[in-house]
Amino acid sequence: MNLIYLDNNATTKVAPEVLDAMLPYFKEEYANPSSIYEFAKKANHAVKEARGVIKDFLNAESEKEIIFTSCGSESANTAIRGVLNMNKNKRHIITTKVEHPCVLNLYQTLEKEGYKVDYIGVNANGELDLAQLEEAINYDTALVSVMYANNETGVIFPIEKISEIIKSKNKETKFFVDAVQVAGKIPIDVQAAGIDLLGISGHKFHAPKGVGALYVNSKTLITPLIIGGHQEKGKRAGTENVPYIAGLAKAAELAIDSLNYEMTEVKRLRDKLETGIIKTIFNSRLNTGVTNRVPNTTNIGFEYIEGELILLHLSDLGICASSGSACTSGSLEPSHVLRAMNVPFTAIHGSIRWSLSRYTKESEIDYVLKVLPEIINKITALSPYQDELANLKRLRG
Repeated sequence: MNLIYLDNNATTKVAPEVLDAMLPYFKEEYANPSSIYEFAKKANHAVKEARGVIKDFLNAESEKEIIFTSCGSESANTAIRGVLNMNKNKRHIITTKVEHPCVLNLYQTLEKEGYKVDYIGVNANGELDLAQLEEAINYDTALVSVMYANNETGVIFPIEKISEIIKSKNKETKFFVDAVQVAGKIPIDVQAAGIDLLGISGHKFHAPKGVGALYVNSKTLITPLIIGGHQEKGKRAGTENVPYIAGLAKAAELAIDSLNYEMTEVKRLRDKLETGIIKTIFNSRLNTGVTNRVPNTTNIGFEYIEGELILLHLSDLGICASSGSACTSGSLEPSHVLRAMNVPFTAIHGSIRWSLSRYTKESEIDYVLKVLPEIINKITALSPYQDELANLKRLRG
């Protein structure tokens, strides 16, 4: 049975070129990059070179603005706690109702620590309520944290516009962006977008798990989350993970070269999958409408049936998809993102996220479109909501 992997927002395969770039630093060039002897120079150079690549990947002003981390969650925690520790006299922070758990759960923890938190809502298409955001910012606002694109729906937030709103209301308020789900899918320009801090994670764009990066612009001061040695100019202690950092840089180079493919061919395959499902399965609905999304992601609800059952049937055929964020897949609660969007109760438990990559083949999409209607028909036949399904079928022809 062939694997059809359509859960790339959870993680991606490591690109072969990335693995090749990493291997020398596991074997021949295993030195600590902080050591001063000759043997350590190649490892040290690899880290410096990677910092330059990530600088260009994000269009940062300087290599000094790039901090290597272990993942997106560490980047977010470092950015948010780092800013707040430098602005202890300010006790108001803002985020959205649809953030990834690495931000949302941290904000809920900060709320318990005495911070006043505003959670900005979204509309039925998953688009942020900018008027609510503007109204929430005040003189006491230390930080606004908004994801670049949602991990469950792919909806892209207008980051440049959000930055303009923040700076027009309070120039001292810092702006952190969780860019984990856009890295490698659309261009990122931290300078043009007016971003103060931004986090990415390598395993979302074909680097390995366990490496990420945090951009902190030169005008933003933070305290380190991890205290120890002098690494990363004192902003993140711990011996640099040279093989993974080299892999992250290679993945970024490959992503830059593949951006046009992502935004055209991957999008075409996503649209083919999406259109085919909506056309052939009467109780399916596109949860986001056709709003601006990253090119690889769609979120489709199947009404009056359970998403977990759909996933099990797909898994039996070697097809991998998701009912939401991998970080919350153990929860029996419906997605907090879809709840915030007021997705109807008839569809929220039957919603599936499909996320493609540049390795996705058209034949794989064709196979999913071939087998999925039968899967949904089989599950629908067992639904206790037969009258409702009959009415829905009449309404949708």
